[in-house]
Amino acid sequence: MKTARLRTVRDLLRFAVNQFNQAGLSFGHGTHNARDEAAYLILHTLQLPLDQLEPFLDTPLNRKQITAVLNIFRQRATKKIPAAYLTHEAWLGDLRFYVDQRVIVPRSFIAELLRTRLKPWIKDASTITAALDLCTGSGCLAILMAHVFPNAVIDACDISRSGLAVARQNISDYGLENRIKLIRSDLFKAVRGRRYDLIVANPPYVKAQAMRTLPKEYCHEPQLALDGGKDGLKYVRRILQSAAGYLHKSGLLVVEIGHNRETLERAFPKTEFTWPETSAGDEYIVLLKHHQLSCLSPSQNR
Repeated sequence: MKTARLRTVRDLLRFAVNQFNQAGLSFGHGTHNARDEAAYLILHTLQLPLDQLEPFLDTPLNRKQITAVLNIFRQRATKKIPAAYLTHEAWLGDLRFYVDQRVIVPRSFIAELLRTRLKPWIKDASTITAALDLCTGSGCLAILMAHVFPNAVIDACDISRSGLAVARQNISDYGLENRIKLIRSDLFKAVRGRRYDLIVANPPYVKAQAMRTLPKEYCHEPQLALDGGKDGLKYVRRILQSAAGYLHKSGLLVVEIGHNRETLERAFPKTEFTWPETSAGDEYIVLLKHHQLSCLSPSQNR
């Protein structure tokens, strides 16, 4: 279809799906297929409600509107920039976050568990008064924790200064400066001596071999936030082996590990991990209580 013939939202949607499929785009930064991605970009660019495509499908558009939408399609298809970086927003449930290429696009499965207040592992959300978000990136998980644990004061750590600047903007947008403290830290180093009821972590976990074959969309993200070393567990190991020293006796650790369940279980064969179910299955998130972590060391798991 020639662009001069584009008149309505429906026309733009068909055009984009065709263009995106021809370009061989990779999805997974908020949508999972060409149609959903095109619909989101159209609605966002035209400042229409993101959950109301159908009523606008046959709405006639002026040339300025069509040009604006085609411009964002062109960037997505030719440069393979994730949609979230083009719109500077990402969503976890009903919560919107500012994002740019200083942080990875939020998409953690931990968010699904937080929306249920981590039941049944946490019986009473009001008992969570001190929490830690490691590798906070955009600050999205810290902000989610603040919403679901009303009594929690949260430390949010990241080694990236530029990433923390994005997190600061999001925390300010939600008015949570008094409840979330941003800390520049290499994992636990800058919070020594502190204890928490809950620690969540979404560290880099992509294996070195996989890093070399990532779709172009993922190459726009900060590699520091993706690269998990040779087996993907470079940072996960450090977190698991240190976390007991930062948890209260009744505390809980929640870590996202990507596709590395078998590798983790081989690395710590004597540890009984809990694998909660998410929308993608039961292999991406691991839960451990304080007493399990206290026994977790390389020598004791050989």
